[in-house]
Amino acid sequence: MIRPGIEVVKRATVIVVIFLIFLAILVLNLFKMQIVQHDYYLKKVTDQITVEGEMPAERGEIYDRNGNLLVTNVKVYRVFISPNDIREAQESTSEKKIANRERYARENGYSVLSEAQMVSYALSRYLGVKYEDIMEKANKPNRYDETIKKQVDAETADAIRSFINDYGLGSEVYLEEGSKRYYCYGSLAANTLGFVNAYGDGVLGLESEYNSALKGTAGRYIYAKDAHSQDMPFEYKTFVEPVNGNDLYLTIDTRIQLELENQLKAAYDLSSPAKGVCGAVVNVKTGEVLAMGQYPSFDPNEPYSVLTEIELFELSKYDPESEEYQSKYSEMLFSVWNNKLTTDRYEPGSTFKIVTAAAALEEKAVSVDDKFVCSGAYFVAGYKDPIPCHKLAGHGTVTFAEGLQQSCNPTLMETNRRLGKELFYKYFENFGYAETTGIDLPSEYNTIRSTYENMGPVELAVYSFGQTFKTTVIQQLMAVSAVANRGVLVRPHLMMSITDSQGNVIESRGTEVKRQVVSEETSKTLMQILEEGVSGDGAARNAYVKGYKVAAKTGTSQKIDQEDESLRVGSCVAFAPADDPEIAVIIVTDEPRKGNPYGSVVAAPFVSKLLSSILPYMGYEAEYTDEELQTSDITVASYVGIEVEYAKNDLSYRGLQAVVVGSGKKVTAQSPKYGSVMNKETGKVILYTDTNEPESNVSVPDVSGKLAAAVKRLIIGAGQKEEPKGLNIKMEGAVSADSQNSAVAVSQSPSPGELVPPGTVVTVEFRHLDGTD
Repeated sequence: MIRPGIEVVKRATVIVVIFLIFLAILVLNLFKMQIVQHDYYLKKVTDQITVEGEMPAERGEIYDRNGNLLVTNVKVYRVFISPNDIREAQESTSEKKIANRERYARENGYSVLSEAQMVSYALSRYLGVKYEDIMEKANKPNRYDETIKKQVDAETADAIRSFINDYGLGSEVYLEEGSKRYYCYGSLAANTLGFVNAYGDGVLGLESEYNSALKGTAGRYIYAKDAHSQDMPFEYKTFVEPVNGNDLYLTIDTRIQLELENQLKAAYDLSSPAKGVCGAVVNVKTGEVLAMGQYPSFDPNEPYSVLTEIELFELSKYDPESEEYQSKYSEMLFSVWNNKLTTDRYEPGSTFKIVTAAAALEEKAVSVDDKFVCSGAYFVAGYKDPIPCHKLAGHGTVTFAEGLQQSCNPTLMETNRRLGKELFYKYFENFGYAETTGIDLPSEYNTIRSTYENMGPVELAVYSFGQTFKTTVIQQLMAVSAVANRGVLVRPHLMMSITDSQGNVIESRGTEVKRQVVSEETSKTLMQILEEGVSGDGAARNAYVKGYKVAAKTGTSQKIDQEDESLRVGSCVAFAPADDPEIAVIIVTDEPRKGNPYGSVVAAPFVSKLLSSILPYMGYEAEYTDEELQTSDITVASYVGIEVEYAKNDLSYRGLQAVVVGSGKKVTAQSPKYGSVMNKETGKVILYTDTNEPESNVSVPDVSGKLAAAVKRLIIGAGQKEEPKGLNIKMEGAVSADSQNSAVAVSQSPSPGELVPPGTVVTVEFRHLDGTD
C-alpha cells in the first residue's frame, strides 16, 4: 500500500516535468523568434505599424548660356482617397458628419448623399474625372490609398483643400505634394531639350542625356501608425533627406534660338516641306551649339498632344489594343519628337562641294584659277549616261573658283577625278564622315556611305557634289565648319557646365579638337571664294547680308532612293564674318512642296535674315562698302513742332530731301512718321505746315516679280501727277549694289493698291530666283 505522501510527490514531479518541458519549448521558440528569426518578425511588425514612402528629389534646372531659365519644376499634387475611412465615416453616428453631408447635398442640389457619393461628386467636378470611376475606387474594401488624379495644379489643389476643410474630410481625401517639369518657353528648343516621363526620367534630348545628373537621389520616410492610420503615441520616425539634382547650363543662347526658330517657321511657310525644316547655329572655333531647332516641333509640357487631325484619323483605322496601333502611334510621336539634326540622314548635295574643294586645294590637285569646261554634263567611265549639271546648257569655260561659286557639277567631278579615290576617301574620313560627331545628345546616327573598296569612278564622281551617301545635318555642319575654322575639326557640344545646388561647378566642357584636316591657307582661300559667291554673282547670293561679309554655299539634293524622283532637299550653309568666321549656320528644307525647291530659294534667304539679326546681337558692327552706302537705310527723326528751316537743314545734313507743304513756319505733321526706316539714297520727308495729318491719296504700286531697279522707279515715282509726289522705299533681302538688275521683288508692305500718304515707306523684299545649285 502506497502512502498518500508518495503519490502527491509523484504527481507534483510529473506536473513539474510537464511545466519544464512547456517552458523549454516556450524558451526555445522565444529564442528562435528573438534571435534566430529576429529580422523576419521585426519586419512583419514594422510593416504592420509603419507607413513607408519615398520623398522625391527636385530635378535640376536647365539654363541657357546667359543664365536664362529654360526648364524648371512647378508644384503639383496627387489627389487620393482612403476608402476605409470613407466607409467608417458613412457608418459613423457623428452628428457633424451627417450634418456635413446634408449641407453639401443641399448646396449642390442633391437629396440624400452617402459619404462616398459626396466625395465622388465633388472630386469629379474639381478634377474632371468620371463620377463612376471615383465611386468604384471609394467602395474598394480594405484600401487606404486610391489615386484619383496625378499632377493636379496648385489652384485646383487649393480648391480641394478648401473642400476638405469645409466638410471635415481630413481622413478621407488627401493631397500629396510633388513637382512637375515645366518648360518655360514652351516649344522653344523642344527637340533638343527633350522631356521627362511620369516617373521623372528624361525622355529624348538633353533630359535623357544628362538624366543621372539632373535627377538627384530620392529620400525616404518611415513613421508609426495605428489601426486607424493615426500617429502612434510614441516616437517612431526615420527620415532620409532627398538630394536634389544638379543644374545644367547650356551653350544655347535663347535669343539666337528664338530667331532661328522664327526663320525655320518662315521657311516652312514658304515651301510647305513634307518632312519639315531644321537648322542650327554653332561656334566654329569652340563647337558650342548656340541654337538648334526644327519646325514643326512640339510643346514638351504636353508632349503627347502633338498629333494632327489627319494623323488621328489614320490611327482611328486600327484597334487601339492592337500591336499595329501601338506601332503606328509610336512612329507618329517619334517623328515629331526626334531631333532631325542628329537622327535623320539626308544627301547633303552641293554644300558638300566645300569638302571636295578643300581636299583638292590642300593636295594641290587644282588651283583657284584652273580652267574647266562645262557643257552641261560629264561622262564617267562605267556609267551609261552622262551625269548632268544643274545648268543643262552648261556653264562654258569657268575657273575653279567660278565653278564652285556657280555650283558647277562637272567642275567638281573633274576635280575629284584629279584628286583620286585614295586621297578623296582620306579627307572624307578626316572631315568626320566615318564617325559620329560625338555631340552630347542621345541616338546620334552615323553616315551611310560606300566603303573604300566599293568606291568606283561613278561613286567618286557623284560624291563630289554630295549625292549617293547620307549624313546627318549636324555631321555636315561640323565638317564644313572645319573648313571655316582654319581647317580644324572640333566636337560639337551643348553642355557648358553642371553645378550643384550651391552653385559649385562639378563638371564643365570646353573646346575639344579632333584634328587638323586642312591648312589655314586652304581655309582662307575657300572663305574668300565662298564670300565672293555671295556678294558677287554666285548661287548663294540670297544669303547676302548688307554690311557683313558672309561666305555661303547652297545645295539641292535629289532623293534618289525614293520612288518619286521629284523629291528634293534644299539647304544652305553660311559662315560669318567671312574673313575670320566665328559662327556657322545651316538650314535644311526637306521635300519642299511649293514653288522653287532649290536651296538658294527655300533656305538661303532665311539664313540671310537669321544672320542679319544675330550678327549685331553678337557685337559685330556692320561695315558698309561704298556701294552699300548708296543703298543704306536711315531712320527718320521727329520734326513736328520745330521750325521749318531747321528741319530742312537737318534733313539736308542727313542726306535726305525735304518737301514742304504749306506756308507755315513750324512743322505740324510729317510723312514718313518718326522712327520709319527707309533707303537713304532716294529718301524724302514731306513736312506739313498747315495741317495736322497728311491725306492718304497715293496708291501703292504692285511691284511683285519686278527687278530691283524697276521697283525703285515705280515706288519713288508713285502718284506723279499729284503734289507732293512719290513714296519712299526700304529694300530688304538679297539686293546688293551690283545685283539690282537680277534680284526680284517677292513681297511688299503696304499691299498693292492700298491708299497711303505721300512719303510713306514701302518695304520690299528681294530675292534671286534665277539661281540653281
